[in-house]
Amino acid sequence: MTSALRIRLLLLLILPLCALALAGAWLDYRSADEAASRHDQRLLRLLPALADSVVAPPVSDGGPPLLLLAPPVEEFLRQNSGFSGYSVQDLSGRVLLGEDWVQSAVPATHDPEFHSVEYDSVTYRVAVQRSRTGAGELVVALADGSDPRQQWGKQMLLRVLLPNLVLVAAAALAIHWAVRRAFKPLVDLAEAVARRSPRDLNPIDEAASPVEVRPLVYSLNRLFALVNEQAEGQRRFVADAAHQLRTPLASLQAQVEAWALSAQAGSGREGHGSKQAPAQMVLGHGAIYLGADQIEKLRQATRRTSKLAHQLLALSRADARSLDAQAMQSVDLKDLCESLLEAFLDAATAKGLDLGLEVAPARAVGHGWLLRELLTNLVDNAIKYTPAGGAVTIRCGGAANGGAFLQVEDDGPGIPEAEQARVLQRFYRVPGAAGEGTGLGLAIADEIARVHGAALGLGRGPAGRGLVVTVFFAPTRKVR
Repeated sequence: MTSALRIRLLLLLILPLCALALAGAWLDYRSADEAASRHDQRLLRLLPALADSVVAPPVSDGGPPLLLLAPPVEEFLRQNSGFSGYSVQDLSGRVLLGEDWVQSAVPATHDPEFHSVEYDSVTYRVAVQRSRTGAGELVVALADGSDPRQQWGKQMLLRVLLPNLVLVAAAALAIHWAVRRAFKPLVDLAEAVARRSPRDLNPIDEAASPVEVRPLVYSLNRLFALVNEQAEGQRRFVADAAHQLRTPLASLQAQVEAWALSAQAGSGREGHGSKQAPAQMVLGHGAIYLGADQIEKLRQATRRTSKLAHQLLALSRADARSLDAQAMQSVDLKDLCESLLEAFLDAATAKGLDLGLEVAPARAVGHGWLLRELLTNLVDNAIKYTPAGGAVTIRCGGAANGGAFLQVEDDGPGIPEAEQARVLQRFYRVPGAAGEGTGLGLAIADEIARVHGAALGLGRGPAGRGLVVTVFFAPTRKVR
């Protein structure tokens, strides 16, 4: 932005400067032309005096005529010593008196003529006239090296072009400095907004902003407030809906679990382990009989619905703006991993998985309950998608940068590299993925990692199969 403005301002200044330079050159030329006209008139007035200075023919054959310079001519030559000259030629063009370089073609008429002569690096204006003298008809010439029009071409570089080039260069430096200084508040504001997280909608301090950009800051704050209000309404709706659903879903799940246990007990009493044993559901004055497989499907559906409500509530609570008022604490990642191992050991054993633990002392700054939710989602996903007989490993320890890490590795189907960025989006599932899910587990984990200033990365296992999810925490800082 500032580069474009610098170029634009430079062009806008250079064009007028060039126009002014041309105008100045034209005025200089006109001034030189007027001065030259005065010099021409002066030479014209002196030519008759020079002709009258030839007072007699030569005293001997082949000698020069007798010359007695008139006072005006003598004064002219004296005042312009070194930059003037004269000559007297016969009609054949031979110089009889004066300087040999003040020579010109013999005029055909008695009218005065002017031309230029270059001599000793000086351009002279020469006035020539065929006149009658005391020695007969001769050609007299006066040369003047002080004619401003003759020197104008050489002085053009020093008087016009060079000063204007210096002026343009100085203007370019001044524009660069002025634009950079003038737009620094706007650039700083743009960088501050660019560095913000998409979730950071806190207002910008207007008092700390320069006066020039306060209208823009006011408009940005108003936009932030509108977006924040809309996002807050959506967040409250999700949180309230998820919270209100938990109680009826818990009651429904408890009832369905009781029916499932009743169906399993009835199936056991029949002695054949049949899954088709009916279970009785009493509704009002009637009864509905469902098979054990139907009860099991209802059981799984209620579990998935309860889990979805729990995940939606966790996603809402993990929002960075809702955690600003909650102080962070130092969390022992080793204790967290050990407690999650105990919580998921039964589920892993029931599926025939080897749930392992590789931990080292490590701590991170954050919200303990949120980090537990993060690790719960990662371990739950690993157990869900790892086939029977596989292995899931929970790890934690110190990172090379002085921070810490959490890691969950499995030897399941993994996630293709092309899909790894998309699986962090909410409600997205890899096409063809086995099992049932909501597509929120990794999204919640990524959201919680962002809240803690951590980075969540996905990769392949050491053998090129399975999935490794790693959360890198920044070095531990002091907490309140």
